Amino acid sequence: MYLRRLRDLREDNDLKQEYVANILKITRQQYQLYESGKRSLPIEKLIIICKLYSVSADYVLELSDEISN
Repeated sequence: MYLRRLRDLREDNDLKQEYVANILKITRQQYQLYESGKRSLPIEKLIIICKLYSVSADYVLELSDEISN
């Protein structure tokens, strides 16, 4: 599941949940729900995350182990 990738990308970039939440224009609590799997990640947020980390959507969604297309 992509939950692990979300957390790993954030931690690998030394970012806090609050920082990523601000980029996504949501609260830290809302972002935490995405990382924990209690809320599905909307496509518009996925796009922002891909741009933030310069990775493909396939990578975030664990459809590929290739970081970019």
